[in-house]
Amino acid sequence: MLNKTEINQIKKVLRKSIDNNELAGANLMIIKDGKEIFYYEDGLADKEAKIPIKRDSIFRLYSMSKPITAAAVMILLERGEIDLYEPVSNFIEGFKNQMVYENGCLVKVQREVTIKDLLSMTSGLLYGGEGNEGKDIEALFQEIDKRLLGDSPMSTLESMNKLGRCPLAFLPGTSWAYGTSADVLGAVVEVVSGKRFGEFLNEELFEPLNMKDTGFWVPEEKRERLAKIYADDGNGELVLYTGNHLGIINKMDRNPEFESGGAGLVSTIDDYAKFARMLINEGSLDGVHILRPRTVKYLTSATLSSTQQKNFELWYTLSGYSYGNLMRVMIDCSKAGDIACLGEYGWDGWLGTYFCNCPKEGLTFLFMMQKKDSGTTSLTRKLRNIILGSCY
Repeated sequence: MLNKTEINQIKKVLRKSIDNNELAGANLMIIKDGKEIFYYEDGLADKEAKIPIKRDSIFRLYSMSKPITAAAVMILLERGEIDLYEPVSNFIEGFKNQMVYENGCLVKVQREVTIKDLLSMTSGLLYGGEGNEGKDIEALFQEIDKRLLGDSPMSTLESMNKLGRCPLAFLPGTSWAYGTSADVLGAVVEVVSGKRFGEFLNEELFEPLNMKDTGFWVPEEKRERLAKIYADDGNGELVLYTGNHLGIINKMDRNPEFESGGAGLVSTIDDYAKFARMLINEGSLDGVHILRPRTVKYLTSATLSSTQQKNFELWYTLSGYSYGNLMRVMIDCSKAGDIACLGEYGWDGWLGTYFCNCPKEGLTFLFMMQKKDSGTTSLTRKLRNIILGSCY
């Protein structure tokens, strides 16, 4: 349990970051052995309208959507509907006859991308960027964004068919790189289930877990609860950010055609806590069974080979971690840059949302904010150090 001193330290650290314009506001939740032991909120969800962050504030998850996508894949896995070694081209036509960059030249892949490659981010599919390896994917997401609000927005399956035709940065399985693999998995779930990805998630995860505020868009009656996004203006001030990003509509005001498995979901801290508690409880919550314990054990395990791990370790702030099934997994606390728990797992999002589960300690840490280009921030690590050092 947190004592009074530790609680005051948490409040002081968060307030200082808000006063320093590092973020507009946030909320934080700690769960221990299935019970909430601490919740705190501070700051604003909307600076212009002076609306405070509340417990039911809705946040864009961005990459914290990925663990939910991985769980959806595990549902299909344990039902025998997919095999992780199946080539993605079995489901998405655009992944046939893929090409890869080798020494600046395009050559045919020696083997196709598999579902396992997607789950471990060893597919060779990047996010967009400069250079040969990223330019085609960059152009694709520009097209998705351009059509986003028009008369013919690109669907999940159409966009992933086009992604499959983009050259890979490396041969599947030979390296590790963060990228668009989770988006492809959303399309795979669509094809296998015969349902839109969002429909599958609603039926198999959100409705059973009573995650009533989680989805790919925000209905009008809930929209006033959607936290605004802010960005650093370079002069120590926060300014409103209104752009769309990675095919995600900033306002979240319509059911999108492109349901991004890597970045598209919104949720509240209470809703995501239900998902996190289900995982730490080995696949069940309040009598509702989502996954089997052995499936959850696989889902939350590191899966990288020693060769793949070398590339993952280039991500300096994830020292001590490995990766598997769209999540970081702590394998060596002595190498970590903050207080950590062996076997802990989780992920973060582009706007600063963050979660981790520490199974051996029965601890869940959840933090929600909305600031552009955040990921795991210094503030998040400071809060972790207070909490993970206290809750054993």
